Amino acid sequence: MPEAGAAELIPAGGTPPLVRVPAGEFTMGDAFGEGYAADGEVPVHPVRITGFELAPTLVTNRQFAAFTEATGYQTDAERFGSSAVFHLAVRARSRDILGAVAGAGWWLNVHGADWAHPAGSRSHWQDVPDHPVVHVSWSDAVRYCQWSRTRLPTEAEWEYAARGGQAGRRFAWGDELEPGGTVMANLWHGTFPTRNTLRDGYLTTSPVGAFPANDFGMYDMAGNVWEWCADWFSRGYYARSPRRDPRGPASGTHRVTRGGSYLCHRSYCHRYRVAARSANTPESSTANSGFRVARGGA
Repeated sequence: MPEAGAAELIPAGGTPPLVRVPAGEFTMGDAFGEGYAADGEVPVHPVRITGFELAPTLVTNRQFAAFTEATGYQTDAERFGSSAVFHLAVRARSRDILGAVAGAGWWLNVHGADWAHPAGSRSHWQDVPDHPVVHVSWSDAVRYCQWSRTRLPTEAEWEYAARGGQAGRRFAWGDELEPGGTVMANLWHGTFPTRNTLRDGYLTTSPVGAFPANDFGMYDMAGNVWEWCADWFSRGYYARSPRRDPRGPASGTHRVTRGGSYLCHRSYCHRYRVAARSANTPESSTANSGFRVARGGA
């Protein structure tokens, strides 16, 4: 069951509190042979991380609202006029549904869907103020970081923090998905994409801090929403990655995302493992992508 009251610890606006992540070395990559070949989770390799600070929670709607109010910033989704919403969660007029995403019919392109209207024009962020902000592109996340004097974590920092100082874990909390029958993350339960049993309590996003933290005090390192990282994505990067504080390729077309989302399920998207990685184009936005912020480090 979700942790009661954890979201109450999240401040109302501005920069989230940051937690010191100590320097250390870890083994990065998929040691279980469970990754998707196209994602490039191998070879497994040692990485040394300089100590840095990381937000224990994702940036919330309330916090992002403070940013837009202070700056007048418009997100990419607002400028484009539409964004992708999961088909069972749409709250919009029928004429606002512009069609399904090719090859992923559970995603609908919805006119008026953006960070302030996460399910469409008939929804509003004030209904879910302590849920993670969504419909934010990588570029939007970077602008928030500039305002809050933070940055996005590197992919290596993210995985190091997700492992919580513990070696060889499959998930942020251990090797079992539901130890002792306890639901540890906001994931898909049921038959994707038509039936969700809501065993974890949520069809889409959950409040940040609703599930147990890992050993570094980090929440939602699996599920809830995908998290943008600073790095460009390359399938073959691990084969040439430097041992100390890797920062990803010098260029690319997609940025790394980590952690999986409320739509992930072993049957088709086993990417809530700590080693799992994915990517999206920097201007893309969806109803299951957000971010957390970092500071300091190498």
